[in-house]
Amino acid sequence: MPINSFLDYLSIEKKYSKHTLTAYKKDLNDFTSFCVIEYNSDDLIDVNYNQIRSWIVSLVNSSIGNRTINRKISSLKSFYKFLQKTKQVELNPLAKHKALKISKNIQVPFSEKEINQVLSMGETVDFESVRNKLIVELFYSTGMRRSELINIEESDVDLRSELVKVVGKRNKERYIPLIKPVQDSLKKYIEYRVKIETNETYLFITKKGKKIYDTLVYRIINNYFSTVSSKLKKSPHILRHSFATHLLNEGADLNSVKELLGHSSLASTQVYTHNSLGKLKEVYNQAHPRSVKKT
Repeated sequence: MPINSFLDYLSIEKKYSKHTLTAYKKDLNDFTSFCVIEYNSDDLIDVNYNQIRSWIVSLVNSSIGNRTINRKISSLKSFYKFLQKTKQVELNPLAKHKALKISKNIQVPFSEKEINQVLSMGETVDFESVRNKLIVELFYSTGMRRSELINIEESDVDLRSELVKVVGKRNKERYIPLIKPVQDSLKKYIEYRVKIETNETYLFITKKGKKIYDTLVYRIINNYFSTVSSKLKKSPHILRHSFATHLLNEGADLNSVKELLGHSSLASTQVYTHNSLGKLKEVYNQAHPRSVKKT
């Protein structure tokens, strides 16, 4: 089956994560199902652009967002590139396809005040409260992704070197410095963790000794920040966003922030710079000889 061969290629050659492979598989299966229903065929080799366009129209009519549709089409386009590369098709039917326009939603980071309010909130007196507060601290002090935090192994934390190793997209490893308050919180968490009966080697576990999971991490962040922030989005990604924005506001070098975030190109990191423009204007107004300085 071409789809299975393609997924093997993504897994073995490209080293994509299981999460990414699942998304690709779903997108391709969805398109296959459409072809079976509309054209009575599950043969993706002979598909033409008009058939794909019909699928796109059906997705638009089902009120799926353009961003999601573009992701599905990107999966399909990569699939046909693979078929072309392996000489199973002569032309990629999506070669000239243009992505649907999407509105750029500006994600508003948490303010330093909101983060400080959360970090000073309540006493950490049991396993879960210590773990949850550490999760907030790690997100904000390292900028790591949710999947990276969930998959940290106990052995990835090196308190002697003050570093934590995370495995990012495409299994790319990077080391992130740990500031002193986070080191202290890690030590406290480890003291509680050793009392939990578990066979897991992952750093973060539930009180029942199981590996923590996506929705739990999201719920932890959302619950904390719902008490101090009225922002619509209160997620781990917004904490990552806040990490990058606050570093740039304080004059951090864009390349350094790129490395800390684990981005493969500066283009990804530059998304965060728009939130730093206010700070930049403030510095400009204070420093430029011809500006009207505020007193």
